[in-house]
Amino acid sequence: MERDIDILLKDTSRSFYLTLNVLPKKIRNQIGLTYLLARISDTIADSRVGNHKNLIDLISIYSDRIQGVTKEMPDLTDLSVLQENLAEKELLKNIDIPINYLEKSNSLNDSDRMKIRKCLEIIIEGQKLDLERFGMPTKENIVALKSEKELDEYTYSVAGCVGEFWTHMSVDHQFDTNEELRKELFEKGIKFGKALQLINILRDIPEDILMGRCYIPEDELLRYNLIPGDLLDSKNMNEFRSLYDSYISKTYDYLKEAIVYVGLLPNNEYRLRLSCLLPILIGQRTLIMLTENNVLDAGNRIKVSRKDIKKIFRRALFASLSRNKSLKLLRKNMI
Repeated sequence: MERDIDILLKDTSRSFYLTLNVLPKKIRNQIGLTYLLARISDTIADSRVGNHKNLIDLISIYSDRIQGVTKEMPDLTDLSVLQENLAEKELLKNIDIPINYLEKSNSLNDSDRMKIRKCLEIIIEGQKLDLERFGMPTKENIVALKSEKELDEYTYSVAGCVGEFWTHMSVDHQFDTNEELRKELFEKGIKFGKALQLINILRDIPEDILMGRCYIPEDELLRYNLIPGDLLDSKNMNEFRSLYDSYISKTYDYLKEAIVYVGLLPNNEYRLRLSCLLPILIGQRTLIMLTENNVLDAGNRIKVSRKDIKKIFRRALFASLSRNKSLKLLRKNMI
């Protein structure tokens, strides 16, 4: 069963599998499984086919199955056929594998299962809200988030809660902590997750806009005399730059909290520290690229190369041996 899970993980993730591979063994299965189950619901929500209400129905049935409310499995046959990504096609065809693992694997205890289900409940509710909010938009009818509050709620529901779950697994299985440190870890962990999601949002603006979704809040755009449709034209980058830079700055602020999170980990938690270093360093590199390029240019997809990721891994591996070296490396890449 674990071999099947690992194959699905390796095929459906790139940079995350690198992180997963270095995680301490005690928490690797829990975090990997949660990623897979969340990836399934994300694939359903992002299918962009048929009526969005049908997608909401499918994702609701899937959620009920995970939560143990029902034994009914959603019929994802039609969706799997339509997937262009072969790994996601296989994932939808094999949803019974991670669900069976959640319910039957001896490597999970009851507390793990409860926290996995809670995390997925928050993620899926956020994805359903996305479907309800955006419907099935097009580039001729772009729908935007209304406010910073909606953006903050979204980043928590799809990523901040993952930082929360990651912290639960760490303090449950890896090291003891007092109440004060525990509280700080959870606060920083949520911001860690939000930082990574904001990077995705800032990087994916052209792709999202072409599909009719705008995660840059409408009221913020209006402050700069912009509307969502303006983000379709790369020539509008100068007008968008000040607002965009404010979100870059906000993301760096969240990453600073992620760096504090790394500094709070016990010095002997080498693997756990390395697993945190990798997404932060890749995120920092992505932000530099986003700052240097015209993000509205749909033909110039911002993506850290495999070559750069290998370099990041080597630097992170060396730095993870010491908390001080880790913090020095992370701070070196901050603006």
